[in-house]
Amino acid sequence: MRKFLRVAFIVLVIGFVAIQFFQPEKNKSEDRTNHFFQKEQVPPKIESIITNACLDCHSNETRYVWYHNIAPVSWLVNKDITEGKEHLNFSEWGEKSVLEKITLLDEICEETEQKAMPLKLYRLAYKKAKLSEDQINELCAFTTRLSEDLLAKENN
Repeated sequence: MRKFLRVAFIVLVIGFVAIQFFQPEKNKSEDRTNHFFQKEQVPPKIESIITNACLDCHSNETRYVWYHNIAPVSWLVNKDITEGKEHLNFSEWGEKSVLEKITLLDEICEETEQKAMPLKLYRLAYKKAKLSEDQINELCAFTTRLSEDLLAKENN
């Protein structure tokens, strides 16, 4: 039995080391041409909220920490980023139509009010991502105001 456990342990260690060679591509881009912060007037407080709670998964500029380089964590992080960017990518904000922007702004408020975003695991790992009720209210007030501004500009 001891020999079996020893062999199983060695196989697991070799397997763990082997999977480290299969890392997903990092989500890093320096291009901020169409970024939300470049295209809209965002107050510093709201920019801080979005940076701390949203940008890692909803932009092309994820801030990685050491454990993001260890498989299978790296694969799970990459999956969350890929899915997040499919729904909303702040780095591509300038490419969206006014109607798409208004829809996304409404979803930002709705998802944060329902505490669906940021993801629970992300909130546990990053204390700054845990939004207070005041922060959620400020974010929703901002998204509502920006939607109204975008609609007014579109109608003029």
